[in-house]
Amino acid sequence: MPQEPDYKCKVINGTSGYARDNSSWILGRMVRDFDNWCHSDTRKKTQDILETRWNDMKKKDPSVDRPLRAGLVVTIYQPSTTVAAGVVKKDWIYWSGVITMVVQLAIAAIPLGLFGDWGIIMVTIAGNALAIATGLLPQWKKEKWACRRDAKDPYILTRGNGAQHAVVVLGNKRGFNLEDLAAGRSNIEVKPGQTTRIALLILSALWIVLLITAAGLKANTWFLLAVGGLGIVQNVFMVGLPRKPENSGIPLEYVDVYGEAKVMQTLLAVERDYPRLGRSMREEFFPGELRPEEIQQWEELEGRDGVAA
Repeated sequence: MPQEPDYKCKVINGTSGYARDNSSWILGRMVRDFDNWCHSDTRKKTQDILETRWNDMKKKDPSVDRPLRAGLVVTIYQPSTTVAAGVVKKDWIYWSGVITMVVQLAIAAIPLGLFGDWGIIMVTIAGNALAIATGLLPQWKKEKWACRRDAKDPYILTRGNGAQHAVVVLGNKRGFNLEDLAAGRSNIEVKPGQTTRIALLILSALWIVLLITAAGLKANTWFLLAVGGLGIVQNVFMVGLPRKPENSGIPLEYVDVYGEAKVMQTLLAVERDYPRLGRSMREEFFPGELRPEEIQQWEELEGRDGVAA
């Protein structure tokens, strides 16, 4: 797996409040794609907040543009109660790879049918077989989910202060420990074993043999170029498309959403229903000094929960 995510975010422990910069490629993609996979209630709540903020702004300046961001929206999820963590749901992006391989084989079969040239289809079959074998190595799964299971603590995923959204994953002992996952591969022993090393050595040698064989083809090479070009185009288009968490082995179930035009009001609302959770986000989303009335509200909640301010 990549050493660094392509989208930065933070993971906050909803019990202790400890925040960690994310190093997991999967979690980074979850936060990046949240606008695409979030629940319809979250979209509605976000639009309501933006509309409220815009109306307030128009009272001072009627010509002001609609804001792109306002307040804070906190969406609550829990690990799926029916699908185990680590079970990947196959989506149309996955199946597009299968379809691409079938089309590649169909293209490669043309010179065999027209000219009796079996070289192109043999290279195509071998290339697809090697690609599948390389992708099926158990090492990738080990690195992808380098974390403990059965998490009890809730976790918050967010881009940090100023972000429109925060995603909460509750702990119900069925999901991944996202704090572990955010630490990347450094916190758990996931170095490749002897079997993986030998398998990669053999696969590397076979890839070199395939490259030499493909370079030696002299006839009908345009068909081989079409096969390779189709695979490249499919990769380029599919690799950056948004996907849902269950497509990465993190199945979630929607629980609730909280959102107010004022960040502090959102945090207080979350804290009322989920003790410690709102407080864990407070330092990240509201690092400044609290007003006297805000201090009183937090002290009341903390007193209710038996927690010192």
